Amino acid sequence: MKQSRLVALGAACAVIAAAMSITTHMVRGQMNAASTQVYNPYPTGILPSNISSELARVEREVDFIENEAIGQWHALTPPTLTGNPPILQNTGVQSVEVLGKLMNFDKHISPNENVACASCHMPYAGFSGPIPSVNLTMIAYPGSVHFRAGKRTAQRYTYSSYFPPLQYNTTQAAFFGGNFWDSRATGYLLRAPDAEQAQFPPVDPLEMGNSDTACITFKLSLAAYRPLFEEVWGKGSFAINFPPDTAQICAMPNIGGSATQVPLSPADRTRSNNVYDHWAQSLSAFEKSDSVSPFTSKFDAYLKGSATLTADEMAGYNLFRGKGNCNSCHLDGRSTAPSPTAPSSEDTGTAASTAPLFTCFGSANLGLPKNPRDSFYYETTPDSFGFTPNPEGFAYTDLGLGTFLRSGFGSAPNPNLSWRKFASTSDGQMQTSTARDVGLAPPQCPTTEAPGPYFQKEFFHNGYIKSLKQLVHFYNTRDVYKFGVESGNCPAGTIEKVNCWPSPEVEANKDMTVGDLHLTDQEENQIVKFLQTLSDGYTTPYPDVNTYTGACMSGGNASTQGNRTIISAFAMHH
Repeated sequence: MKQSRLVALGAACAVIAAAMSITTHMVRGQMNAASTQVYNPYPTGILPSNISSELARVEREVDFIENEAIGQWHALTPPTLTGNPPILQNTGVQSVEVLGKLMNFDKHISPNENVACASCHMPYAGFSGPIPSVNLTMIAYPGSVHFRAGKRTAQRYTYSSYFPPLQYNTTQAAFFGGNFWDSRATGYLLRAPDAEQAQFPPVDPLEMGNSDTACITFKLSLAAYRPLFEEVWGKGSFAINFPPDTAQICAMPNIGGSATQVPLSPADRTRSNNVYDHWAQSLSAFEKSDSVSPFTSKFDAYLKGSATLTADEMAGYNLFRGKGNCNSCHLDGRSTAPSPTAPSSEDTGTAASTAPLFTCFGSANLGLPKNPRDSFYYETTPDSFGFTPNPEGFAYTDLGLGTFLRSGFGSAPNPNLSWRKFASTSDGQMQTSTARDVGLAPPQCPTTEAPGPYFQKEFFHNGYIKSLKQLVHFYNTRDVYKFGVESGNCPAGTIEKVNCWPSPEVEANKDMTVGDLHLTDQEENQIVKFLQTLSDGYTTPYPDVNTYTGACMSGGNASTQGNRTIISAFAMHH
């Protein structure tokens, strides 16, 4: 790097750092009273006992990776802007990806400066929930205002950037695309659903909780990495006249009021919106990079011909694309054979895709029971700001895509009125996530399965399932062991998740291509073995996977994993 550039960059960073220090002091001063007031409407046992120490652990890990990203930024070759249209020759891709990484691990974006995007999405968990005890108990993650929490599990980032904009396919009579469990990040404006997904959590009252998207723009203008932002998106990006009390406004969390708390002129609001779009696009670049979605699993090596699946893994693969019917939704580039509609069929061809995404980009209602452990059901009283996250309590029913199409409570406005008429036939449907990285775990806790040592994850939108074994067993036996009870109330002599599945939260539109697959116990285990071959990091190490500093769990068995934390839904009605 040329000396003149170093001097200029150093001077710029010094000015920005000084401004950031002053603003940070103002922000923290504003939030002192708020940050000490904990919102805890939960009965004993919903919040894990180690919640505070675990949140602090994740903060330290986030800081570590943020510092790593700062080093990667400073190691970038000085850019050369050339061509027509102008392009950052040689360095453009790395620059926008590193910028996205810096943003992803930046805690200063949240009102209390204690939550980054990564706080709920860490690399060692496949960019999903990083706290085993939260995955086991409260399901959703606390936001910047502790302990406000959302209503669903932290969905994995991996390969989310490959989902297309939400579209209704009239021939198939089904929706495809979008991001989030309910597909509410449609991509209608940026044409990239994962980019639009990145615009929701910063202003969600139950997540980062900023009161205005302009607060993110304001904080980016003070960020240490502002020079990189301006290199990528233009020197005039922050030519915005922020009111002198912006720091104070942005220090107060979102309580569901006006979306434009910061009084900006129309021109400045447009500039701020442009910055927020670039925030989203940068995060999208990071999510599509080899840091997040690298196609480095054992299965990828198998497709290349450079790895051999074990006997159990190969048996699991054949079941995945045959008797298990998994491939019908989690597409692997092969036909489903045998299939429920063609039980004697056989696929003898080669893979049609060497980079299969293991999703159809669609949505389905799998018939999951309601999970009484979900913290959202208990957030029925006002917090210290007078905000009540869930006035409906346990009466709230998560209709997923159907709620979004109605522009309903807990979702987002539907930007296409013509979709509204499909709400009732979409009730209960949740996005078909990729099966890639479903089993990704830290190297010291190398599996998600008991007896371990294992890293406790949570699966599906409401975290009801606690192991891959349970997940496959649910698909296999949902309709074999169905009981007209709610979770925690299985009849005597049965074991929930083993030979008792409570009633679906949403019965309508239930997917009937699964539920009675006639898989043996061994075949279930073989499918689990195959799913584990989809974890990235086999051919080259998965970036930042070794940053987990927490404890592993051990003991028990995968079939009943987490069952000791089941609580009765009956009490919720009385």
